[in-house]
Amino acid sequence: MTTTDVEIEDAAAVLRAGGLVAFPTETVYGLGADAANPNALDRLYRVKGRPKDHPVILHVASAAQLEELAEDVPDIAHTLARACWPGPLTLVVRRRAGRVADAATGGRPTVGIRVPDHPVALALLDAFGGGVAAPSANRFGKVSPTTAAHVRSDLGSDVDRVLDGGPARVGVESTIVDVTGAAPVVLRLGGVSEAQLAALAGRTLSRLMHGEVAAPGTLPSHYAPNARVVVVEAGAVDVTVASLRDSGQRVAAIAAPADAEEYARALYGLLRDADTDDVDVIVAPEPSSTDGIGAAITDRLRRAASR
Repeated sequence: MTTTDVEIEDAAAVLRAGGLVAFPTETVYGLGADAANPNALDRLYRVKGRPKDHPVILHVASAAQLEELAEDVPDIAHTLARACWPGPLTLVVRRRAGRVADAATGGRPTVGIRVPDHPVALALLDAFGGGVAAPSANRFGKVSPTTAAHVRSDLGSDVDRVLDGGPARVGVESTIVDVTGAAPVVLRLGGVSEAQLAALAGRTLSRLMHGEVAAPGTLPSHYAPNARVVVVEAGAVDVTVASLRDSGQRVAAIAAPADAEEYARALYGLLRDADTDDVDVIVAPEPSSTDGIGAAITDRLRRAASR
C-alpha cells in the first residue's frame, strides 16, 4: 500500500503533538512517540502495558544523528553503523544528557538507536526531525506485528495513526549490540547475523541475552500468543501433534517454510493465525538452519514457549 506525503506530514504532526503513530519498518511495525517528550512516552508505555524500567529503541533518519543523541561513541559503533544502517541493527550507546528523555531508557545512562530500512519509516523520521521511540506496535510480551492489520487488531483506537507500508520484509526484530563496554556484546539476535558482526568487528562477539539485560525483547517469556507454544524439530511435528491430541489438547501446527528467511518473514503471522479460541497448543518446528536469521527464529520461538 502506498503512503502519501500528506499522510507522512500528518503523522509527523501527530508525533510533535505528543501522539502515537504506528509505522512500518523492515523488521516489524513500531509504535512511535517523540523520544524527547516524557508525556508521550508515558502514554506509549501505558498503551503497550510495558514495564517502566524496560527501555525502548530510538529510531532516527540517518547515522549522523548518532552523535547528536549519544556521547563517547566508540569507533566500532561507527563501523557497524556505516555497514548496517539503514538496517536491522540497534546499537546501545551512552546517551547524551538532555537529548533523550529518561522515560525512553528506563532511567539508564544508555540508549538503543537504529536507522530502519523502510521508505515509509525513513520519510516519517525525516519529516519529524528527531528521535522516535518505537517498540513493536503490540501489547507488551505478545506476538509482534508485521502488517498494519496486526497493529489495528492489537491496539485499535489506542494508536492515533497507522501508516501502512505493507508486510515487513525481515519479519523479526533487529539485532541489538551493546558497544558501551570494552568489547561489543550481542544482547538480542535479529536481522543482522552474528557472522556479519564478527566480520565487521574482526572478532566473534559474546552474547548476553538473558537475566538483567538492558535491552528490549530479552525477557525469558516474550513474543507469546495466548495458546501455549511447543517447539520441536521439524521431523517431530506430526508425532507431537498426535500425542498432544491424544491427551485431549486442541492443537494447531505451524507449516513453516523451509527457507529460514521466508520463515522469519512469516513467523509472527503464522503464530497469530494459529492462535484461535479453539486452540490450546501451537506446535512450531525449529528452523532448518540455526545460523543467521535461523538463530533469531529459534530465539523467538523459545521465548514464546516460555510463557
